[in-house]
Amino acid sequence: MSSKKIAFVTGAGRGIGRGIALALAKDGFIVVGNGRTFNPDDTKKGLFEVKATIEREGGVFFPIKGDIVSDKDHQYMVDTILREFGRIDVLVNNAGVAPLKRLDMLETTEESYNLVMDINLKGTFFLTQNIANKMIEYTKNNSEVKPIIIFITSISVYFSSPSRAEYCISKAGLSTVSTLFAHRLAEYGINVYEIRPGITATDMTVNVKEKYDTLIREGLIPQNRWGTPDDMGRSVTALARGDFPYATGSVIEASGGMQIHRL
Repeated sequence: MSSKKIAFVTGAGRGIGRGIALALAKDGFIVVGNGRTFNPDDTKKGLFEVKATIEREGGVFFPIKGDIVSDKDHQYMVDTILREFGRIDVLVNNAGVAPLKRLDMLETTEESYNLVMDINLKGTFFLTQNIANKMIEYTKNNSEVKPIIIFITSISVYFSSPSRAEYCISKAGLSTVSTLFAHRLAEYGINVYEIRPGITATDMTVNVKEKYDTLIREGLIPQNRWGTPDDMGRSVTALARGDFPYATGSVIEASGGMQIHRL
């Protein structure tokens, strides 16, 4: 069993998940990352690009195929990680999707709603349930171990975006899930945190870049810039190290100050 901590990052092949995986690996974690797309021959993008990048820096990244919507895949991923590494010290619930198409909420489709809710909320809940039970079991025999769970939500928890209602609903729900797990797992010494990214430069925001470039120039963000996957990775790493032991249930907003009420 490795002396290094094992971090499982869902949706690690791109965007914020990639940034989190790189930051954790740089900090000395062994990182496991999953994705629905799994192509060992493609080192230009996806999980195996992340693996190559981390390994060039001397880190360890273990890619695994799995869809968080599938209970069967949940069990396969958990069993594989435990077989390879013996435990999961940190779970980072990052995987998520945007609506199929940005539509006024009066036109939102059931297909898009179900897709977003299944991945962003339902799948994440049940994967966390599975891993939380494994963490509890492990801590009963290893009292010095303090596992950590981190949920990546969004400023859409409280910012209204009627053109992507299903996304806002899923992230608001996930915020509540984070609170519930923090409450339920506290007795086992398992801390749970929520990180709310702000406007972050990823492939998910490419189509609205011009819109947000303008809003940022007009003062939307006090720190006056886009967020980056590296910003989110650093936030996760600070929590994953265990530097906030008396703060379970806390929400960290990484939005450049968008939560500040201004006149």
